[in-house]
Amino acid sequence: MTGRSGQGGAVAIVDYGSGNLHSALKAFERAAREASVDARVAVTADADAIRRADRIVLPGVGAFADCRAGVERAGVLDALEEAVRRRGAPFLGICVGMQLLATRGLEHVTTPGFGWISGEVGAIRPADPALKIPHMGWNTLDLARPHPLFAGIRTGRDGLHAYFVHSYALTPADPADALATADYGGPLTAAVARGNVAGVQFHPEKSQALGLALIANFLRWTP
Repeated sequence: MTGRSGQGGAVAIVDYGSGNLHSALKAFERAAREASVDARVAVTADADAIRRADRIVLPGVGAFADCRAGVERAGVLDALEEAVRRRGAPFLGICVGMQLLATRGLEHVTTPGFGWISGEVGAIRPADPALKIPHMGWNTLDLARPHPLFAGIRTGRDGLHAYFVHSYALTPADPADALATADYGGPLTAAVARGNVAGVQFHPEKSQALGLALIANFLRWTP
């Protein structure tokens, strides 16, 4: 098993049949290179590699239930529980990978999530009926509290933009778990964090300057 590293280390991007893995891999490699972080980034479906990883990234696109089933089929859930929950490896969920942290998803059917961050994933219902679903495009972020993942990243009305594409959003049961929101006819959870677990609803691999800065921060993060 590799030890936890102050910077980088072995980074496992989990392949369970969902997510833009090539884009994620390239973005993490670029962020590590540009930030001079010694990270060994690999896309893997191997449970043992996930158990040993210093940092773990769980991407996800599509339906909540399909992604949950994919994690089960790939046999990686036990590895994630061991590495993240018991060993304390830094974890970043992306899009549906963040939503899976919730207690349950309510997309078409009720599906249990990991339960790492209490809350539900439900349909976006903007106050302005003219706003289209899915929420797709660029938004600034409102940061609820300081966090190492957003160190040095300009947020707020004049901040950097993140790229979103989703029809469902996570509502944490404890507001303290909500790290950032985006405005789309009302606030939507854009990032969550508790202990060594974090997730972002937007796609950092597609979010240009903001995304690369957040990835570099994740690679340096020592919760």
